[in-house]
Amino acid sequence: MENDASVTKQRTMVQAKVWILRKHFDGFPKESDFELKVEQLPEPRDGGECSNRLPINLPRNSIGLCVIGFSFAEILLEAVFLSVDPYMRPFSRVRMKEGDVMIGTQVAKVVQSRNPSFPVDSHVVSRSGWRTHTVSDGTGVKLLFSDWPADVPLSLALGAIGMPGLTALYGLEEVCELKAGETVLVNAAAGAVGTVVGQIAKLKGCRVIGSAGSDAKVAYLQELSFDVAFNYKTVPSLEQALREASPEGYDCFFENVGGAFSIAALPLMKPMGRIAVCGAISTYNDSAPQSGPFPHLTMIMNQIRMEGFMVARWEHKNEESLRRLLAWKQEGKLKCPEHVTSGFENMPAAFMGMLRGENLGKAIIKA
Repeated sequence: MENDASVTKQRTMVQAKVWILRKHFDGFPKESDFELKVEQLPEPRDGGECSNRLPINLPRNSIGLCVIGFSFAEILLEAVFLSVDPYMRPFSRVRMKEGDVMIGTQVAKVVQSRNPSFPVDSHVVSRSGWRTHTVSDGTGVKLLFSDWPADVPLSLALGAIGMPGLTALYGLEEVCELKAGETVLVNAAAGAVGTVVGQIAKLKGCRVIGSAGSDAKVAYLQELSFDVAFNYKTVPSLEQALREASPEGYDCFFENVGGAFSIAALPLMKPMGRIAVCGAISTYNDSAPQSGPFPHLTMIMNQIRMEGFMVARWEHKNEESLRRLLAWKQEGKLKCPEHVTSGFENMPAAFMGMLRGENLGKAIIKA
């Protein structure tokens, strides 16, 4: 009887809370654009034969489908930490339809498993979106390092030792091809990516100038040993502030903001300067496109290279890169600030707060 009771308990349906995109954002997101729903999740399935066979050349990229008649063993995940990031604002328009679960990444615990690659009680990073529980076939799920240090918060796998940290590293090393002694400019410097950009640039022997949106954030950048930090909201002239911070100009510009900031910074790039375009957060909530001076002549005359990038381009390097970031953290060379919001029900508020710049470092939701 005890065995029967155990089986019954194991097979109890799990309720998942999910935040869906009720309506595409028009301007700045609103509470009414989101809706909290409850889903009943099925039991994780064993792998094996199934009937919905797919063409042999179709990659396995969809949960619940079979390739050449084979289904993949499933796992049940429970969210521990969830991420809100600026990319969610523009990507929601191009990658989602109304009624979809909000996109996003989470650190989750494996609470039930039919897949030996994902043992029960292990932790993973999963692209499961804004949901408390997920049944997955392992697509888009990565195990955390088995030797993840006990004194390093798991939430950092969504921040400095995760996608934002990799974005900073690849933007500097792969796009900017940063060299010791160069001068680096980074805007949104107190955010999840910007804080890591500045610290890595300092580790590489560079001079770093950063801008942020509050005096408290500027003070924190100074704690991180930025050579110059300023509040772009209070300086009389952005152009003058940038020129005074580095009269000789900038070798590298790590661009997170776009808009007026780009227009002010571009003429100050040194000949052969490099710009890594990571984001354009100043434009994400615009109802109409911004317009301004066109930079082409400046770029031609100074032979400036501007390159947009997405972190997935260097996915093959992720393990080694994450190991480096983790080592810097353990050696005390990398500080990893977080802005933590408690409660899954507060995800929309945390998302909107992040877009308003309320976070210092990575915005995290503790489920």
